[in-house]
Amino acid sequence: MAKQPKSKTATPRAWQRMLSGRRLDLLDPSPFDIEIEDIAHGIARVARWNGQTIGEHGFSVAQHSLVVEEIAVHLQPALAPKWRLVALLHDAPEYVIGDMISPFKAALGVDYKTFEAKLETAIHVRFGLPALTPEPVKQLIKAADRCSAFFEAVQLAGFAEGEAKLLFGAPPDDWRITLHPLPAAEAQVRFVQRFHTLAEAAGAETPAAPAAFDTE
Repeated sequence: MAKQPKSKTATPRAWQRMLSGRRLDLLDPSPFDIEIEDIAHGIARVARWNGQTIGEHGFSVAQHSLVVEEIAVHLQPALAPKWRLVALLHDAPEYVIGDMISPFKAALGVDYKTFEAKLETAIHVRFGLPALTPEPVKQLIKAADRCSAFFEAVQLAGFAEGEAKLLFGAPPDDWRITLHPLPAAEAQVRFVQRFHTLAEAAGAETPAAPAAFDTE
């Protein structure tokens, strides 16, 4: 029997199957389809700077996230554990959408930002964090993110220090860090360990999501 042609009106697939077995709807992400292991696995294998960094290993989003959380605490030592956890998870949506360099994000415009925000909200809800991050915390994480970007640019991505300062601002005078890109598996383990440490300290609720079913 001849195959029937696919309907032109068929809805295109908008979900991604994770290694945990979850199927995450990319257009309407559910907190119940989000697992920290999937996030860690994904962002440990997503390279910052589109992989244009020196060294045997790419500098992963997972390792960057650990650095940003560390810097945020340096900038504000009294930062509550739940906001430290938010800092650690600030790039968690990239386990699905990848890491896009800032110029490309700007070119894509508001639709990309809307999609990223929906996914971030679902991640926060999944782990018992406020759906919306207060503006002062957002600005703190942004400052820590730019500080990390400065050191990454100079040490790993071939930028001159003056150029990096123009693009990302100067780091605090009392803060220096030497970056050594980690293998993906090691970055993944460290990210998960830090997540559980902060989640416990924050008293964040991390209930078990419903069992995943592969109905393909």
